[in-house]
Amino acid sequence: MAELRRADLILHAGDLSSEAFLEELRSYGPPVLAVHGNTDEPALIEVLPAQLVAEVGPLRIGVTHDGGPRARREARLAARFPGCDAVVYGHSHIPELTRFGALWILNPGSPTDRRRQPDFTMIVARVSGARLVPELLHFPLDTNARSQ
Repeated sequence: MAELRRADLILHAGDLSSEAFLEELRSYGPPVLAVHGNTDEPALIEVLPAQLVAEVGPLRIGVTHDGGPRARREARLAARFPGCDAVVYGHSHIPELTRFGALWILNPGSPTDRRRQPDFTMIVARVSGARLVPELLHFPLDTNARSQ
């Protein structure tokens, strides 16, 4: 939550689940741009787009929920978001920071539902001039909390 409060902008790649959670994210302070995911309640699907392009300083960042099958994913996302400097997708909960030519392909994983991943994760991306610098943050499981 501290990372979210420090941010200038929160981008969410879907599966917020409820309007209540979207409002909680908004309560942290920074603007929230989000797309809907496949587990979102119908009210969210009505108000959130399937994809968007965020203007972040001089950069363009595409956001979608499902990046599609692994094979040729980078090429498909690049074609879907021409002129973007990065594309953020979710759905798989598998973290990814990949360069595809000049394009960043980013999947933050999940800070709340790690599925089969060893850690909870999210991405913090810093913009320096016309350069995007993404960093994957890991939040390891607290084994003491699990045993209580």
